[in-house]
Amino acid sequence: MKGRQARVERKTKETQIIAELGIDGTGASQVATPIPFFSHMLEAWAKHGLMDLNLEAHGDVEVDIHHTVEDVGIVLGQALRHALGDKRGIVRFGSAFVPMDETLLFSAVDVSGRPFLVFDVPVARTRVSNFDLDMLPEFFRAFAFNAEITLHVRMHSGHNLHHITEAAFKSVARALAQATRLDPRIAGEIPSTKGAL
Repeated sequence: MKGRQARVERKTKETQIIAELGIDGTGASQVATPIPFFSHMLEAWAKHGLMDLNLEAHGDVEVDIHHTVEDVGIVLGQALRHALGDKRGIVRFGSAFVPMDETLLFSAVDVSGRPFLVFDVPVARTRVSNFDLDMLPEFFRAFAFNAEITLHVRMHSGHNLHHITEAAFKSVARALAQATRLDPRIAGEIPSTKGAL
């Protein structure tokens, strides 16, 4: 991996996760979780966010997938925060619309140091493959709060659950790619009138 990167490990009685994240990547990924659909979403997230990601997760999925999904969000959020460092020279804000057939998702991010999530995607109590979609807000909440970003995700249209879920991951990834990009016009500067993020 090149450029801004971080490695984070998390070990609990419920999960063991190792993640290496490179912000200035090409979207290359090696992802292994016990939840195949979730692994597929994380690969899409890396590809469309142009972030290199190596992630291996083990968890007590025989109990429930909640611990693994949430803890991966925690680890990825921490990795992003560490890789960004003091955030000098970043664009800071990013947004993206992603259409997938009948589905349209919008995401916006502020790398603000103030964690917040607005998740307006009505997919509770449904499932794609072995992935419970009520885990989506849990994943993005864990990610946003540990990355210390403000994140909005909103569905404008859609009914195919696979399309909705994938568009959510891709739109967040593309918004992050924009927000974390280095702007040469503000090299070395903190993008805030407060002088800190």
